[in-house]
Amino acid sequence: MGELLVDEPADGVVRLTISNPAKRNALDHAILDGIAAAVRRADDARCLVLTGTHGMFSSGYDIGDIPEDVFAVEAEKLVAHPFTEAIDTLAATDVPTVAALTGHTIGGGLELALVCDLLVAHDGIQLGMPPAKLGLVYSHTGLRRFIDAIGVTRTRELFLLGRNIDAHTALGWGLVNRTVPESQLEETALELATELARNAPLSLRGNKRVIRELLRAEGELDPDVERELIALREASFRSEDMREGVRAFGEKRRPRWQGR
Repeated sequence: MGELLVDEPADGVVRLTISNPAKRNALDHAILDGIAAAVRRADDARCLVLTGTHGMFSSGYDIGDIPEDVFAVEAEKLVAHPFTEAIDTLAATDVPTVAALTGHTIGGGLELALVCDLLVAHDGIQLGMPPAKLGLVYSHTGLRRFIDAIGVTRTRELFLLGRNIDAHTALGWGLVNRTVPESQLEETALELATELARNAPLSLRGNKRVIRELLRAEGELDPDVERELIALREASFRSEDMREGVRAFGEKRRPRWQGR
């Protein structure tokens, strides 16, 4: 299992570091539960930094080793519960947040980074959303975050093509705030975090709340439509195509889609 490392690299700054080197920092129950718990505990912090170890930010959900006979239940359980709780807790905190993308940032790892207020990437990484390569229907809440950040056209390109993009392209799209050489990433992230920590906390928390509520108001769905979208996503976890997509991804081959 992976683990979440927590330290305080500067006054008022709490750093959360994803560590799961055997699986390219994939997000498992321990890491996701750790993020939710650490964010709740850090309510008195002045800034949070989210980053990764071993030259990787995160490769996304840890679903590659789930046995086929329990795949649908266990994969959906991971994504629908600890992942959602970690994302929602991080998105809801009034503490300013910085994501320092230490390496490739893929799938659920990219959404996790995107809920942070500022994203800094080193200029040699790749970012991507592979649901189309895996047979997965992504959550409507996650897709809304990408539309809010980079617009409909770029979100379609990212999710429908499923290609990775480099850090400079991500900067041009507005997916990250800045790129720096790898050797400068930690220093830059901590400089931003320290600057945020020195600003007026009532202003930071208040402005975060206003931005969050404005985005939420624009993204409201009819309850019946929302239920349909949730059912569509849940069905993808039970599909033969998703099992094939995950197998093919692990075996580094082209999937053989059946459309069911």
